[in-house]
Amino acid sequence: MQEEILLQISLKIKERRKELGITVQELADKAEVSKGLISQIENSRTIPSLMVLMDIIKSLEIDLNSFFKNINFHKKDAPVLVKRKDQYQKFEKEQAAGFNYSRILTKNIKFSTADFVLLELEVNAHRPMVKTEAFEFKYMIEGKVEYQFSKKKVILEKGDSMLFDGRLSHTPVNIGNTKALMLVVYFFE
Repeated sequence: MQEEILLQISLKIKERRKELGITVQELADKAEVSKGLISQIENSRTIPSLMVLMDIIKSLEIDLNSFFKNINFHKKDAPVLVKRKDQYQKFEKEQAAGFNYSRILTKNIKFSTADFVLLELEVNAHRPMVKTEAFEFKYMIEGKVEYQFSKKKVILEKGDSMLFDGRLSHTPVNIGNTKALMLVVYFFE
C-alpha cells in the first residue's frame, strides 16, 4: 500500500505542476530543491522527506487538505477492477523524448506493488540508460525494439516478452519503421 500512496502523491505533484503550466525547473526553484529531485519524485523514483513534500505542495499553490483529499489510504478495492483505456493516466519520464507512457493499473499485492503501463516508443525515441527499483516485465504488442543493457542487447518483436531486474542499467530503442507498443509491468518489492 505504501508504494501505491507514493505513486498517487507523485502523480498528483506532476498533474498540479502541469495545471499551473510550470516546468520542473520552475517548481524546483519555488520549492528550493534541485530539478533532479523534482523529476525523481514525479517519476516515483525517490521519496521526499516530509518537509520537502510540504515545500513542494506549498510551491504548487494548493492547500494540504486539498492535495491529500483524493489520495486513497485505506479503501478496499472491489473484487473485479476494470479500467477503460480512456482512464489510463498519461505520464512522462525525464530525458525520454518520444516515450509515451500510459499507466493502466497500480495494485498492491501483499508485500509488493505491481504497476501496469503501456509504453509507446516513437521511431526516433531516445533516452539515457536508467535503473528502476523493480523487476520489469515487457510484452511487445507491436513493433520491434532493441533492449540495451550494459553488456547485452535483446531484440523483441510482436508477441515476445521479457522479465528482468530493473536495477540493471537498461533502455529500449525502437529499431522498427513504425511506433512500437509494449505492455510493461513493474513489480516493486
